[in-house]
Amino acid sequence: MKKTKASCTAQQGFSMMEILVTLVIVAVALLGTAGLQAHALKTAKGSEFRNQAIFLSADIVERMEANKAEAVAGNYAVAAGAGAISSACVTGACAGGALTAYDLANWQAAVATLPSGKGSITLTTAGNPATYTILVSWVDRATNQTSTGAAASNAGKGETFSVTSTKMIRN
Repeated sequence: MKKTKASCTAQQGFSMMEILVTLVIVAVALLGTAGLQAHALKTAKGSEFRNQAIFLSADIVERMEANKAEAVAGNYAVAAGAGAISSACVTGACAGGALTAYDLANWQAAVATLPSGKGSITLTTAGNPATYTILVSWVDRATNQTSTGAAASNAGKGETFSVTSTKMIRN
Protein backbone atom coordinates (compact mmCIF):
# COMPACT_ATOMS: atom_id res chain seq x y z
CA MET A 1 0.00 0.00 0.00
CA LYS A 2 1.38 3.33 -1.08
CA LYS A 3 1.19 6.40 1.08
CA THR A 4 -0.23 9.41 -0.54
CA LYS A 5 0.82 12.96 0.04
CA ALA A 6 -2.51 13.77 1.70
CA SER A 7 -2.14 11.07 4.36
CA CYS A 8 1.39 12.24 5.25
CA THR A 9 0.42 15.88 5.66
CA ALA A 10 -2.53 15.05 7.89
CA GLN A 11 -0.16 13.48 10.45
CA GLN A 12 2.36 16.31 10.62
CA GLY A 13 2.67 17.93 14.04
CA PHE A 14 0.98 15.14 15.97
CA SER A 15 4.31 13.96 17.45
CA MET A 16 5.10 17.52 18.56
CA MET A 17 1.79 17.69 20.45
CA GLU A 18 2.59 14.39 22.23
CA ILE A 19 5.98 15.75 23.26
CA LEU A 20 4.47 18.97 24.64
CA VAL A 21 1.88 17.06 26.69
CA THR A 22 4.62 14.77 28.01
CA LEU A 23 6.76 17.79 28.97
CA VAL A 24 3.85 19.32 30.91
CA ILE A 25 3.24 16.06 32.77
CA VAL A 26 6.94 15.68 33.61
CA ALA A 27 7.16 19.33 34.75
CA VAL A 28 4.18 18.90 37.11
CA ALA A 29 5.68 15.68 38.48
CA LEU A 30 9.03 17.38 39.11
CA LEU A 31 7.36 20.30 40.90
CA GLY A 32 5.48 17.84 43.08
CA THR A 33 8.69 15.98 43.87
CA ALA A 34 10.45 19.24 44.77
CA GLY A 35 7.60 20.17 47.12
CA LEU A 36 7.73 16.76 48.75
CA GLN A 37 11.49 17.06 49.20
CA ALA A 38 11.15 20.51 50.80
CA HIS A 39 8.54 19.18 53.22
CA ALA A 40 10.78 16.20 54.10
CA LEU A 41 13.69 18.53 54.87
CA LYS A 42 11.52 20.69 57.12
CA THR A 43 10.21 17.64 58.97
CA ALA A 44 13.71 16.20 59.37
CA LYS A 45 14.91 19.45 60.93
CA GLY A 46 12.01 19.36 63.39
CA SER A 47 12.95 15.81 64.31
CA GLU A 48 16.53 16.91 64.91
CA PHE A 49 15.32 19.60 67.32
CA ARG A 50 13.14 17.08 69.22
CA ASN A 51 16.06 14.67 69.55
CA GLN A 52 18.34 17.44 70.78
CA ALA A 53 15.76 18.53 73.39
CA ILE A 54 15.43 14.96 74.68
CA PHE A 55 19.22 14.66 74.83
CA LEU A 56 19.46 17.94 76.77
CA SER A 57 16.84 16.74 79.28
CA ALA A 58 18.79 13.53 79.83
CA ASP A 59 22.04 15.52 80.11
CA ILE A 60 20.86 17.67 83.02
CA VAL A 61 19.39 14.60 84.76
CA GLU A 62 22.78 12.89 84.58
CA ARG A 63 24.44 16.02 85.92
CA MET A 64 22.01 16.05 88.86
CA GLU A 65 22.67 12.37 89.53
CA ALA A 66 26.40 13.10 89.65
CA ASN A 67 25.85 15.89 92.23
CA LYS A 68 23.11 14.25 94.35
CA ALA A 69 23.67 16.27 97.53
CA GLU A 70 22.99 19.55 95.74
CA ALA A 71 20.10 18.07 93.74
CA VAL A 72 18.35 16.75 96.86
CA ALA A 73 18.88 20.16 98.48
CA GLY A 74 16.88 21.70 95.62
CA ASN A 75 19.74 23.71 94.16
CA TYR A 76 19.19 22.63 90.55
CA ALA A 77 15.94 24.57 90.18
CA VAL A 78 16.39 27.28 87.56
CA ALA A 79 14.04 29.53 85.61
CA ALA A 80 14.12 29.77 81.82
CA GLY A 81 16.88 31.98 80.45
CA ALA A 82 20.51 31.54 79.52
CA GLY A 83 23.18 32.02 82.12
CA ALA A 84 26.80 32.87 81.59
CA ILE A 85 29.02 29.84 81.00
CA SER A 86 31.16 29.18 84.04
CA SER A 87 34.70 27.94 83.51
CA ALA A 88 35.30 27.32 87.22
CA CYS A 89 35.16 23.53 86.89
CA VAL A 90 37.03 23.21 83.59
CA THR A 91 40.60 23.37 84.85
CA GLY A 92 40.15 21.64 88.19
CA ALA A 93 37.79 19.51 90.21
CA CYS A 94 34.92 21.22 91.95
CA ALA A 95 31.90 20.10 93.91
CA GLY A 96 28.80 21.38 95.63
CA GLY A 97 27.47 24.79 94.66
CA ALA A 98 30.26 25.52 92.18
CA LEU A 99 29.48 22.33 90.26
CA THR A 100 25.76 23.14 90.33
CA ALA A 101 26.38 26.63 88.90
CA TYR A 102 28.69 25.16 86.25
CA ASP A 103 26.16 22.47 85.28
CA LEU A 104 23.23 24.90 85.04
CA ALA A 105 25.16 27.54 83.08
CA ASN A 106 26.44 25.00 80.55
CA TRP A 107 23.01 23.36 80.23
CA GLN A 108 21.29 26.71 79.67
CA ALA A 109 23.88 27.58 77.02
CA ALA A 110 23.27 24.25 75.27
CA VAL A 111 19.48 24.76 75.37
CA ALA A 112 19.95 28.22 73.85
CA THR A 113 21.38 26.57 70.70
CA LEU A 114 17.83 25.43 69.80
CA PRO A 115 15.83 28.05 67.86
CA SER A 116 14.46 30.36 70.58
CA GLY A 117 15.42 27.60 73.02
CA LYS A 118 14.51 27.92 76.68
CA GLY A 119 15.02 25.50 79.52
CA SER A 120 13.67 25.48 83.04
CA ILE A 121 14.01 23.10 85.97
CA THR A 122 11.36 23.17 88.68
CA LEU A 123 11.65 21.49 92.06
CA THR A 124 8.21 19.89 92.38
CA THR A 125 8.86 17.91 95.57
CA ALA A 126 11.51 18.99 98.07
CA GLY A 127 13.29 16.62 100.42
CA ASN A 128 14.84 13.22 100.00
CA PRO A 129 13.88 12.12 97.37
CA ALA A 130 13.62 15.39 95.47
CA THR A 131 11.48 15.50 92.32
CA TYR A 132 12.32 17.84 89.45
CA THR A 133 10.37 18.72 86.31
CA ILE A 134 12.58 19.63 83.35
CA LEU A 135 11.13 21.63 80.47
CA VAL A 136 12.95 22.32 77.20
CA SER A 137 11.08 24.40 74.60
CA TRP A 138 11.90 25.78 71.15
CA VAL A 139 10.20 27.40 68.15
CA ASP A 140 9.96 25.48 64.89
CA ARG A 141 8.18 25.65 61.53
CA ALA A 142 6.46 28.90 60.59
CA THR A 143 2.77 28.11 60.93
CA ASN A 144 -0.38 29.35 62.61
CA GLN A 145 -1.69 25.87 63.41
CA THR A 146 -1.52 24.04 66.72
CA SER A 147 -0.20 20.49 66.80
CA THR A 148 -0.97 17.89 69.44
CA GLY A 149 1.30 18.50 72.39
CA ALA A 150 2.41 21.91 71.20
CA ALA A 151 0.96 25.35 71.65
CA ALA A 152 1.01 27.91 68.87
CA SER A 153 2.73 31.16 69.69
CA ASN A 154 4.02 34.13 67.77
CA ALA A 155 1.38 33.81 65.04
CA GLY A 156 3.13 33.47 61.70
CA LYS A 157 6.58 33.23 63.30
CA GLY A 158 6.57 29.59 64.34
CA GLU A 159 5.14 26.97 66.60
CA THR A 160 6.44 26.34 70.11
CA PHE A 161 7.29 22.74 70.91
CA SER A 162 8.45 21.39 74.25
CA VAL A 163 9.77 18.28 75.95
CA THR A 164 8.89 17.77 79.61
CA SER A 165 10.43 15.13 81.84
CA THR A 166 10.27 14.36 85.54
CA LYS A 167 13.11 12.94 87.61
CA MET A 168 13.21 11.78 91.23
CA ILE A 169 16.64 11.94 92.89
CA ARG A 170 17.56 10.24 96.20
CA ASN A 171 20.68 10.78 98.20
